[in-house]
Amino acid sequence: MNRIQQQLSVKNKILSIYFTAGFPNLNDTKSLIKELAESGVDIIEIGLPFSDPLADGPTIQSSSMQALKNGMTTVLLFEQLEGIRDTVDIPLVIMGYFNPMLQFGMENFLKACQKTGVDGLIIPDLPLEIYLSDYKALFESYGIEMIFLITPQTSEERIRMIDTHTHGFIYMVSSDGVTGSKERFEKKQEQYFERIARMNLKNPQLIGFGISNKTTFQQATKHQKGVIIGSSFIQFISKNKADDVSDFIKNML
Repeated sequence: MNRIQQQLSVKNKILSIYFTAGFPNLNDTKSLIKELAESGVDIIEIGLPFSDPLADGPTIQSSSMQALKNGMTTVLLFEQLEGIRDTVDIPLVIMGYFNPMLQFGMENFLKACQKTGVDGLIIPDLPLEIYLSDYKALFESYGIEMIFLITPQTSEERIRMIDTHTHGFIYMVSSDGVTGSKERFEKKQEQYFERIARMNLKNPQLIGFGISNKTTFQQATKHQKGVIIGSSFIQFISKNKADDVSDFIKNML
């Protein structure tokens, strides 16, 4: 059982927090990870900045641009993650786009994940079929979990196919469009949450895109295992210090 599966098995409601590596400052990565872990977060999602982030809304896009201007690179990220497992034991996941990983070399990337203690990857623009035909064996050889996304438009057949090839959690995009905060979810989104819950998938689902307060957290966890918070946390750290992270987490739960 890997760290992701272990955490999912022992916690009732999962809170996963996303931040962009190298934002707001180039060397904030390790300190943010430590502060989040100490604040009671269950999973940490580290964003690898990219110049063309297709699935991200303006807040995360802006943080990616700033991180790149700050000098963040794939090589530097792994340098920053060295030794992180000496102090942090919760699951770490990198979310990034396929192009930078391909340039780095996919096997080299997975090897670096294994070495630094990264547990899984979220790659929104890597199709399931390409993963299965070209990369699944490589991921498995390094013990790295691939986490797939589903949306309200994803067919039941494809959802079940994704569920079959997942060994952690399914990233459940709350609505059409890109990342961003909402005050509450609409009825059609709640109906989507209920529909997926009725499918009785073997893997739990974490809902992302739109979680910004206690209301959306509670709506999301009524039927699903947990949430992923990105944009509202990025907005918070752009205005506050790293050691204020616990205040954000307390206000969310």
